[in-house]
Amino acid sequence: MTSPSLTLILWAGAWLGGHASPDDVIDALHTWAPTHVLCAADDDVARSAGLPERGVVDGAATLLTTVRTVDTVRAAGLRLVLAAPGDARGLPAGTAFAAAAMDARQGILVGVPGAPGAGLVPVVEGPDVLRWTVFTVDPIPDPGAVPSLGEAEFAIREAVRDAAATLAGIPTVGSGTDIGDPRSRIASAAAELARHRYPSSLPVRAARVLDSADQVEAILTVAAGGGAERAGSASGTSGREEALRALSSALRVARSGAVAAALHGH
Repeated sequence: MTSPSLTLILWAGAWLGGHASPDDVIDALHTWAPTHVLCAADDDVARSAGLPERGVVDGAATLLTTVRTVDTVRAAGLRLVLAAPGDARGLPAGTAFAAAAMDARQGILVGVPGAPGAGLVPVVEGPDVLRWTVFTVDPIPDPGAVPSLGEAEFAIREAVRDAAATLAGIPTVGSGTDIGDPRSRIASAAAELARHRYPSSLPVRAARVLDSADQVEAILTVAAGGGAERAGSASGTSGREEALRALSSALRVARSGAVAAALHGH
């Protein structure tokens, strides 16, 4: 998995649905960091979520308690948000949560569309600490169109094909830097993503979509790190960046669709 938000929403959904224990969720979160702390962004959410108005609370267990307190409709009230510059889909415009989620490129909405709820955003505070901030979100926005698993799979295939066609048509020149075999680097990046486990209750097709997204993410990670070749012109560089942005966008849509299908039965 590529983000703590994705880990939390899948495992918390399994827990709220009766398919995992709290310890299972905590173990999955600890793969990201051994220490998790939780804080409230404002007094209103502190009161509604049972958090202190100042300071932080230690422990992933408190994070689960907060999710259960706010999510009165069990797993159906959880929604993954994956943001990026120029892509604010699913974010409640003009909110502190939206700004934080955009900076972190991830977050979770907790609550029913149209009603008051909360948003959670994780931020790495060091090699051993992950801080989760809880925000008031009033109201929870409508999710809009959510792709089915079939649509998500198709979107990944199409995005990979289009990106490959675009990149193949861009002339390249040597960068003068040898940073190793790209296949080995891709395999290493994919192995890092694969160390995060899925709940056993996750539908097979949803897991397949997420696995496919992770494989493509590994390729994007290596591509973003540069290599022995680069585009031979400014227009080629722009075209390369646009192709990779489109592929990243398709991955965000596919992951959101897979999570929605797993939690809500879409």
